Amino acid sequence: MALRHAVLAALLDEELSGYQLAKQFDAGVANFWHAQPQQVYAELAKLEEDGLVAGREVVQESRPNKRLFRVTDSGLDALRCFAATPAKPTFVRDDLLVAVQAADHLGTADLIARLEQRAAFAQTRAELFEGLLRTMRGNRAEEDFLRHGRRIGPYLTCLRGLDFERSNQEWCRRTAAVLRDRDGTSEAG
Repeated sequence: MALRHAVLAALLDEELSGYQLAKQFDAGVANFWHAQPQQVYAELAKLEEDGLVAGREVVQESRPNKRLFRVTDSGLDALRCFAATPAKPTFVRDDLLVAVQAADHLGTADLIARLEQRAAFAQTRAELFEGLLRTMRGNRAEEDFLRHGRRIGPYLTCLRGLDFERSNQEWCRRTAAVLRDRDGTSEAG
């Protein structure tokens, strides 16, 4: 997947400025595609040049003018083509997993601390996703929203993000507990 497809998908519901889009990437889109704000701005320029998004200037009185972007018909066609292409499998690249792999040959105090930090980060992210999901469904029960909600794609990707973070948190806590237990019971040599 290319950043361009993630940007196109993020622009499907409404016109957004580059700043709004970068904030949206930081909150919801980041659970399946990470990008720095400068990458988002550069991609918007390329997409506009390629005719996949259209930008328009909005004059503001008390602030600098801003540009709002929307997906064009060509952009929607490009997104449809992308969605019809078979997805590649996902692969994990995580420096913390490399450290855990080497745990038998390293001291574990720093590793346990890193695992606890990652668990705390995962908890914070899970809480963010829970809030986003509540906001998206409003007063509706989840099953009702899943059957009849207006736009289900962002909700489903946030559910995946929530599951991912909960799983990360559980794995980190369990791994830290195993390492602590082994440190307390292992024999030297």
